[in-house]
Amino acid sequence: MSIESPARRLLPLSDLLLFVVAMVWGSSYGIVKTALAFSPVLALLALRFGITFCLLAVSLRHLRHASAATLHGVLVLGLLLLSIFLAETFGVLHTRAANAAFLIGLCVVLTPLVEWALLRRRPGAAEWLAVGVSFAGAWLLAGDGALSFDFNIGDGLILAAAALRALSVCVTKRVMRAAPLPALTVTAVQAGVVAAGSAMIALMFAPSQWQPLPALTGHGMFWGSVLYLVFACTLFAFFAQNYAIGRSSPTRVSLLMGSEPAFGAIFASAWLGEHVSMAGWIGGGMIVTASLMATVPWRGVFVARAGEA
Repeated sequence: MSIESPARRLLPLSDLLLFVVAMVWGSSYGIVKTALAFSPVLALLALRFGITFCLLAVSLRHLRHASAATLHGVLVLGLLLLSIFLAETFGVLHTRAANAAFLIGLCVVLTPLVEWALLRRRPGAAEWLAVGVSFAGAWLLAGDGALSFDFNIGDGLILAAAALRALSVCVTKRVMRAAPLPALTVTAVQAGVVAAGSAMIALMFAPSQWQPLPALTGHGMFWGSVLYLVFACTLFAFFAQNYAIGRSSPTRVSLLMGSEPAFGAIFASAWLGEHVSMAGWIGGGMIVTASLMATVPWRGVFVARAGEA
């Protein structure tokens, strides 16, 4: 009989993948900020997710035998992702990358609340406490050290994206549980909806957002950013997230994403030279701490360690 190590029990493949996703998505705010210097928001979203859809189109064959309810559910997931990226990308345009990365971390403590409403799992006392700690951290961060609710429009959009992320994780769990589909198929549908939705909104309501793409020559920074966003932040990240959601609870998935704000702030500081005040770092630390408070089964960890001693 083989003996499974504690590390293996605590960190299955899906958890390790989500930890890498947290690193990748944490870096994405700085990369998006760079790309937006060359392209409007809607054009960038259409390009990023259009390329992703073309690369994954072959996986749509798995929808041939899906029921109408399943197709409706997957379409809803795509619309949720479109809403998330509209709020998130416009938010990044109007706030600092470090702020965006930290504030999106509120998704972690909002997820248990959405899970309670949607999947009927009631949060415990520790989770309620985590909500308060996380919002206090967001207050410190967005005020950049000034204790006030003077959030700018970018901060507000990122907070909306965090709430939509929490909803999306729970809806994805419900859809995957009702009719399991390959993670790549779900990602392909989501990418197609975001690309088509962004293009339609630009053409119908914001034609100024639909501009010619930068030339390949002389714009290596833009196209390098696009490739990173497509392959790392979209193809890999959404496949890993959808894969993990089918094998874990929404709350645990959000837990593993809790380190995203820290990676985002570090990357924004190193890549963009953004200054994060001491109060901002404290606020970000409070958000990450709240993520751990809300989701880590501390009692089980301590019991397991006591049993190994």
